[in-house]
Amino acid sequence: MGNNKRMMRHRMQAGTFLVAMAVAGGARAELNLPSLGEDDSPWDVHTTYENHTVNREGRGLAKFRNTIQSEFSKRMGSGWTLGGTLRGTWDGVYRMNSSEYGRKAGGGIKLQDSALGTDVPFGSGSINNASATAMGLVGNAFGFDSAANPNRGLEVLGNGWHGTNGDLALGVPVRPCDVDKRGCRDFGGYGNQSTSDLEFPEFNSRLDFVRELHVKNTLRLGDGNQLFLKVGKQQIVWGRTDLFRVLDVVNPVDFSRNNIYDDLSDIRIPMWIAQAEFRMGASERMQDRNLQFFINFDKFRANNLGQCGTANVILDAGCLFRSLANLWDNGGTVANFAPAPTGGFLSTDFGPHQAGIRNVHLPSWSLANMPVGVKYEGVTMGGLAFSLNAMTYRSQMPSLRGINGNGTVNPFSGQNGNIGGEPVKGLIAFDMHFPRINLIGGSLDFQIPAANAAVRMEAALTEGEEFANTAKPNLYSSNNVFRSVIGIDRPTFIPFISKSTATLISGQLFYQHIFNHELYQGPLGKFGMPDWEDNVIGTLLIRASLRNGTVSPQLIMARDFRAKAFAISPQVEWNIRNELKLTIGANYKSNSGDYRFDDCRSCNPYPPFTNGGNPAWGVGQSLGLGGVEPLGRFRAGPIGTAFGQNDVYVRLNYKF
Repeated sequence: MGNNKRMMRHRMQAGTFLVAMAVAGGARAELNLPSLGEDDSPWDVHTTYENHTVNREGRGLAKFRNTIQSEFSKRMGSGWTLGGTLRGTWDGVYRMNSSEYGRKAGGGIKLQDSALGTDVPFGSGSINNASATAMGLVGNAFGFDSAANPNRGLEVLGNGWHGTNGDLALGVPVRPCDVDKRGCRDFGGYGNQSTSDLEFPEFNSRLDFVRELHVKNTLRLGDGNQLFLKVGKQQIVWGRTDLFRVLDVVNPVDFSRNNIYDDLSDIRIPMWIAQAEFRMGASERMQDRNLQFFINFDKFRANNLGQCGTANVILDAGCLFRSLANLWDNGGTVANFAPAPTGGFLSTDFGPHQAGIRNVHLPSWSLANMPVGVKYEGVTMGGLAFSLNAMTYRSQMPSLRGINGNGTVNPFSGQNGNIGGEPVKGLIAFDMHFPRINLIGGSLDFQIPAANAAVRMEAALTEGEEFANTAKPNLYSSNNVFRSVIGIDRPTFIPFISKSTATLISGQLFYQHIFNHELYQGPLGKFGMPDWEDNVIGTLLIRASLRNGTVSPQLIMARDFRAKAFAISPQVEWNIRNELKLTIGANYKSNSGDYRFDDCRSCNPYPPFTNGGNPAWGVGQSLGLGGVEPLGRFRAGPIGTAFGQNDVYVRLNYKF
C-alpha cells in the first residue's frame, strides 16, 4: 500500500512538473501567461535536457540519468522579480542494471570465521542460539531468527573498497526499500527510498522538483543605501571552493547525485530561506560594504550520503547505517567477533536489539532549530575582498552516540555468562543524532598582478561537531574544528596546448585540525578518534580552451595526503553548437593507506565473547583491537572509500 501511494505521488508530481515545463515552454513561445502584477515584461525562460551515462568498472551501467531543468524569471512590478528553477530526473539504471542496483541486487553471502579458517553463510555463525545453550546461557540468549533476516539480497559491508582479512565484517541489504525493507530508515531525507523514489529523486514529499522558487527586490533607503530582500526556496553561497566546503555550509548537499564530482550548484539542496542584505556602498576606506542576514525556516535536511545499493554512497556511510539499522532490528551475523581459545575469532549471530542503530533523532521543525547566519563583506580601496561569517545550525552530518546502558539488555551478563538483564555497557549500539554547531569564519580574495594570479582564502572554526571516539563511554566526543583553504588561479600560456588562448591552472589546499583530539596506544592497537587530528587535501585543475572556445579539455586531480588516496578525472567538453554540448570523461581512484582502527570488539568486558576488561585501562576500556570496519572509512575519506569506483562517462546537454 505504501509503495502504491508513493507511485501515485510520483505520478501526480511528475504530471505537475510536466505541466509547469509546458507552461515554461509556452512562455518561451510567448503564449498568454499571468502578468503577475503591473509589469508587462515577458517571461525569461531557459530549458535544458541532459543525459548522463556512466559505466563503472566491474559493475557495468552505474547511471543513466536524464534531467530536464527549466530556469525562469518574471518582473512583477514595484521592483519585485519572481524567479525559479524546476528540475526533474529519471535514472534508468535501476531497471537497466537491476542485478547491480535494483531489485535483483546482492545475493547470499558468506562471512569470515578466522578461528575456523573458513567462511560461513550469513545466519550460520559459530556463536549462535545452539552454542549459547551449550555454554550454559539461559534461554535463547542471542535470539537470531534467519526467517526475519534471510541470507539473500545482501553484500558484505565495504567489499567494494577493502577486504576482510580477519577483521570484523557485517552483511548489508542492498535492494530498494520496496523490495527489501531491512535496514531502511529515514536518515534525514534518504535511506528509506523505494525503486521509484530512486528513479525519480526530485518527486518526493519535499517537492524537490521545485528546485528554486523565490521573489526578490532591491529597496532604496536613501544616502545611497539599499536593502536587498530574497524570500523562497534558494541556495545561499558563502564559499568559493571546488569539491570540498569550508564556509559554504548553509545548504546541505546531495552527494548521491554524483559523489563530489558534480558542481556544487547542481548538488546543493535548496531550502526555504529568507535573506536580507543591507548594501551600504562605498565609504572613505572601502569600495563596497554589505551586511547579510538569513534564516532557514525549512524543515531540517541532512546531507544525502546515498542509500546503500545505489552507485554513489559517499564514505560508504549509507551502507554502514543500513547495515547497523538492520542489525538492531533483525539481528545478524558479525564476522570475526568473538575470540576463540585456540586463536582467531568466531563469527557470531546477534539477535535483535543487541547491536546496531536503534533510533534516528531528526531535529524537529521549530524556531530553535532553524539555522540563522550573518555575513559582513567588503572591498577595500586596494581591491582586497573579504567577508566575516557567523552561523548557528544543526549538523548536516550525523553523529552516532553509543547507547551505553540506555534501554537495552546485555545478553552476556557477569562472569558466569548467565542473563541478568543488565544494560548494555560495551556492545556496539547507537542512536543517531544531528548536534547543534556554531561557526565563525571569513574569506579573503586578492590579486597578485606580478604573478597574474588570483588568490582565494577561506577559514572557519566550528564548535559542537561530533566524532567517533572509542576512548569515551558513549563512543563519541564533541570537538572544535578548524578548516581552511587556499586557492590560486592563474591563466597561463602553454604553447603545446594552445598558442592563442591561456590555460587555467587552479590549485587548492584544504586543511583540517580537530582540537582536543584523542588517540591512545592500547595493548592491541590504537583507540580513540579515527579521524586524523590534522589532514590536508590538495586539488589541481587544468582547463584549456581550443578551437575558438568550442573544445575544452580538462584535468582534475585530488590527493588526500593522510589517507594516501588519489583521484584523477580527465574530460573533454565539446560545444557542437550553441545549444548542444557533449562531454566525455572518466575518473580513477586509488588508495594505499592503512585504514584499520579500533572496532570496539575489545570494548566489551563480557567473557568469553571478548578479550575482557583490562584493569590498567579501566572496565570496558577498549584494548585497541581493530579492523577496517566500521571506523576505517573516516581514515580513508571520500576518495579512499571510492576505491574501485572507476568510471567512464558521457554527458549530452541540449538547451531549448
